[in-house]
Amino acid sequence: MNSTLKNIGIGALALLIGIQFVPYGKNHTNPPIISEPQWDSPRTKELFNNACANCHSHQTLYPWYSDVAPISWLLQRDIDEGREHFNVSAWGAQKKNEGKDAAKEVREGEMPPWFYLPTHPEAKLTDAQKQELISGFEKTFGKEEAEEK
Repeated sequence: MNSTLKNIGIGALALLIGIQFVPYGKNHTNPPIISEPQWDSPRTKELFNNACANCHSHQTLYPWYSDVAPISWLLQRDIDEGREHFNVSAWGAQKKNEGKDAAKEVREGEMPPWFYLPTHPEAKLTDAQKQELISGFEKTFGKEEAEEK
C-alpha cells in the first residue's frame, strides 16, 4: 500500500512538473489598445478598471501564480473568453462586443465571477458601487434590448 501511494505521489509530482513546460497561458503581453468606449464618467471607468479590466481589456495585470500550470491555463482561458465577449480595448474594432449585457451581468451577480474575488479584493464592489457601475454601463453602452421593451 505504501509503495503504491509513493508511486502515485511521484507520478503526480512528475506530471505537475511536466505540465509547466506547456506554453499555453504563459505569454503575458497585452495587445495594444485599439480604441476605447466613450465612458459616461471617470467614475465608471475607475469602477470598471477595478472590477473588470483584467479580463475585459488589454490592460491585464498578471499575478505571480499566472506562471504556474494548470492555473495559468485557467487564467488564460478566462481572459481570452472575457476579451472575446466584451473588450473595451478593441471598442468598435471587434465584431462581437456585448457592452449592453455588461450591466445585466453585474446586476445578476455573474460578474465579477465568485472565483475571481478572493485573489482580487479590489474587484469586490459594495452594493452602492455595483449600482454606480450598472448605471454607468447603461449610460455608456445602452440598456439591454429586453429591458428597453
